Amino acid sequence: MKHARRHAMIDIHGLQKSFGDHMVLKDIHMHINKGAVVALLGPSGSGKSTLLRCINLLTIPDKGSIRVGSHEMHYSGDATRLPGDRALARFRANTGMVFQHFNLFPHMTVLQNVMEGPLTVLRLPKAQARERAQALLAKVGLQDKVDQRPEQLSGGQKQRVAIARALAMQPQVMLFDEVTSALDPELVGEVLGVIRELALDGMTMVLVTHEMAFAREVADQVVFMRDGVVLESGPAKEVIDNPQHSATQQFFARYHAGAQV
Repeated sequence: MKHARRHAMIDIHGLQKSFGDHMVLKDIHMHINKGAVVALLGPSGSGKSTLLRCINLLTIPDKGSIRVGSHEMHYSGDATRLPGDRALARFRANTGMVFQHFNLFPHMTVLQNVMEGPLTVLRLPKAQARERAQALLAKVGLQDKVDQRPEQLSGGQKQRVAIARALAMQPQVMLFDEVTSALDPELVGEVLGVIRELALDGMTMVLVTHEMAFAREVADQVVFMRDGVVLESGPAKEVIDNPQHSATQQFFARYHAGAQV
């Protein structure tokens, strides 16, 4: 187990998080290898998005440890020993996160949105940042939209710009939090197609999603959560097609019933 933890791209050990009296995450352990795609599944309120935000340290855990690549953070419940802004920034640089809502800068063009992080955070020369942004926009199929502003784009296009913007920071890990849930059904496929390509490229990814068929196809591992604990985890097709826990069986029964229609 120690050997597996040491070689994981993401290692989470004993993670706990409470909001007031409500414990949202209860002693989470997770080890994700480099290049793996992990889907976090479960009912609403199970702690999936909180776990994702803890990996990026947008939400600070109460206890436990998180390592992404070679950067590790430990939490003991002592608020006086929390890391400073510079340490948090170094840690977050390892992860790119894409949210349900796009959060693009409305006053900037598509190209400027993708260039902004490399320019201001990484201090790249403008020509280099532009070249990187143009290559990433081509990768997500938006090379013809570089001069448009977000208001001129569809929801699916905005989400693809958000993915390109996260990739521009060259993270080791990509985190996706329900990135298709705000999209019209006909636009979901174009965003999932980009994530599918990233999986083929070997990007380590953790995604919270309700797209069961996509999770079954693309994810290497499914982690099923309920009430802040991991009830079941394993190979995606094995967990989705043959769940062992009663709560997992009940959750996936709706998916299987729909798939048979």
